[in-house]
Amino acid sequence: MDPPAGRYAQATNNDDTPPASSTHSSLDEFSQFKAQTEYQILILQRLVQEMRNTSRVIKEQLEASARESENAKSSMKMIETRLAQLQKVVAMQTDNGTKLKREVEQKGAEQKNMVEALQKDIVETKELITSMETAITELRNSRGSSGGGGGGGGAANALIPENLTQMFEALERQLGMYDVRIAEMDLRFQVNETTSYNGCLIWRICDYGRRKDDAKRGRTLSLYSQPFYTSRYGYKMCARIYLNGDGMGKGTHISLFFVVMKGEYDALLPWPFRQKVTLMLLDQGSNRRHLSDTFRPDPTSSSFKRPNTDMNIASGCPLFVSHTVLDGSDYAKDDTLFIRIIVDTTDLENF
Repeated sequence: MDPPAGRYAQATNNDDTPPASSTHSSLDEFSQFKAQTEYQILILQRLVQEMRNTSRVIKEQLEASARESENAKSSMKMIETRLAQLQKVVAMQTDNGTKLKREVEQKGAEQKNMVEALQKDIVETKELITSMETAITELRNSRGSSGGGGGGGGAANALIPENLTQMFEALERQLGMYDVRIAEMDLRFQVNETTSYNGCLIWRICDYGRRKDDAKRGRTLSLYSQPFYTSRYGYKMCARIYLNGDGMGKGTHISLFFVVMKGEYDALLPWPFRQKVTLMLLDQGSNRRHLSDTFRPDPTSSSFKRPNTDMNIASGCPLFVSHTVLDGSDYAKDDTLFIRIIVDTTDLENF
């Protein structure tokens, strides 16, 4: 029996094969959609790549800015440290100037003028340090206002060599000149102390620690005592000491020497110099265990001939006393040494 006509017709209308014109239209729309999608994906990929590049550049800039900031901080720390050291030096020089001024109030107008000139220079140095502090403050403010960016760090680094480095160099040169001036004045004050005419010298060396440090740094290698004489018209002499040693004793010992100087009455005296010499370091403690060394001059040595210049070559003991024996002992009590020089005058003719 034949199936119903209506059911057969319905099955025929539900077949999956579309008409030819409908198929072509769907393919065109799909191709257009695919092309648009691929184009949009390409644009998105480019945007992502650009964002990555921008992110990398920003990261590099931030890292560079951080490095510049750290460099600026390190430079600032170094400058502040050097400034603090220089302030201590200037403070010490100010104290020395004040002390020297008190000492020279009774020692003549010329020396007083020298101290006043030194104090004037110290005032100028303080003003220079104040200018440096102002420059550092401005540098900090400029770094703070820049917000820590790369441009601000670079500007901060640029200020340092242009301003502060030159100031430091000028300040250090000026302080070097002060050291020389103070050494010269110190020598003059020693020379003007009470002069002995009995062949015996007591030499007080104060500020031992500082003077020894100056010797280590090469600022003042040796010190001369005030002159002394065997008699009113006798030999003129002095002592010379190297607190950080000389020759074989350099760096380990105090070296102590005896010096024959050119005197006003040398034409009346017998030459070469032949008097026995005793060098002593006095013990300031209760035991009084003085350290001493005695020698007789070598008549063939140029150190004991009649001087042609202000003084002959020093002669004595490069290994007089070691630093290990001296430091912390009663020989250097209250940061002071006492040196005694005794020249035998028993066989000398008195005029």
